[in-house]
Amino acid sequence: MTMMYVDAFAGASGDMLLGALLDAGLSADALRACLARLPLEGYSLEVRKENRLGLAATRAEVRVTGHSAHHRRVADIEKGIAAAGLPGRAGEWAVAVFRRLAEAEAKVHGSSLEEVHFHEVGAVDSIVDIAGACAGLALLDVDRVEASPLPLGSGYVDMAHGRLPVPAPAVVELVRGVPTAACDEPGELTTPTGAAILVTLAERFGPMPAMVVEAVGYGAGMRQGPRLPNVVRVVLGRSCAAGAGETDTVWLLEANLDDATGEMLGAASQALLAAGALDVWLVPVTMKKGRPGVVLACLADDARHGAIEEAIFRQTTTFGVRRTRVERAKLDRRHEQVATLFGSVRIKVGRRAGQVVTAMPEYEDCLRLAQDRGVAFREVYDAARAAWEGVP
Repeated sequence: MTMMYVDAFAGASGDMLLGALLDAGLSADALRACLARLPLEGYSLEVRKENRLGLAATRAEVRVTGHSAHHRRVADIEKGIAAAGLPGRAGEWAVAVFRRLAEAEAKVHGSSLEEVHFHEVGAVDSIVDIAGACAGLALLDVDRVEASPLPLGSGYVDMAHGRLPVPAPAVVELVRGVPTAACDEPGELTTPTGAAILVTLAERFGPMPAMVVEAVGYGAGMRQGPRLPNVVRVVLGRSCAAGAGETDTVWLLEANLDDATGEMLGAASQALLAAGALDVWLVPVTMKKGRPGVVLACLADDARHGAIEEAIFRQTTTFGVRRTRVERAKLDRRHEQVATLFGSVRIKVGRRAGQVVTAMPEYEDCLRLAQDRGVAFREVYDAARAAWEGVP
């Protein structure tokens, strides 16, 4: 398993995280190729080395070169991301990040999700930062993200709504249930964009896990810190989980439904995945008074179970959600590339005790190539399986 630990000792922002991924080995050309698929114009991505209090880091700066619409609704952003065809699960992750951000903004401003207008967070630079960070994780084949507790900062920040205290209200809303860290560094350390990326994608917040370090990257923020280098550090490597595989602990959330239509259940399942659920499934059951019903169940990590639970209440008619803490045994996972007549396809390989147990072509890769080449999905899928197995 390829994992990444985000050491946010001086906070985190979208551009800092993007710079850290580039510093850790993400190809700037590959990143720009992904970003070119977004329906965005009038910007350039500048990548350069800079120094922050003695630490060399990569600065990823989005320069807006033309007029851009700074007021966007979350539906507009989701539509643009979905149409971009980002690699792997990057599109799904980016949509989940923006949805999490929109929910926090709606809560702060006392409005609904549909009414939220993105200002700073919806501007071109933040769309690039979020979509770029998610695409970068997919390009680096990162399977799991963990992070340190987040320092938030102090003072004031000028935003579209006026001068607000630090941490910004949206940041405080985003870090509900997430460990934070005390820090005497002045200024805004963790931005709404940085917070949204980490609380959505990180499966755990705490000390650095046991891992074999393979790459380290430092991403520079815009300003120089007076006491701490204004950088975020990412550490990439392999899990040191001993034994046959690895284990973790997640939340099992369940709701019984006897008055939901098929359309409602389908929409609810998609909404839970967008909110960050690790898996979602539906089980037919017989409920009281002989009524046919369905158990809507999903798995959620610590950082996202609160938002997913709220999504269950919002998307269904249930009056209660059961929570159970469960342990999972997992295969050690990594991606390998195979070449087919249709293009390159990633194979998700699962190993136990060092032996390959299963290997499956990535659905998103096969679907994208099938659409691009005008062929059936199964043709690409079968070709990828054959290439992995060495069948001529």
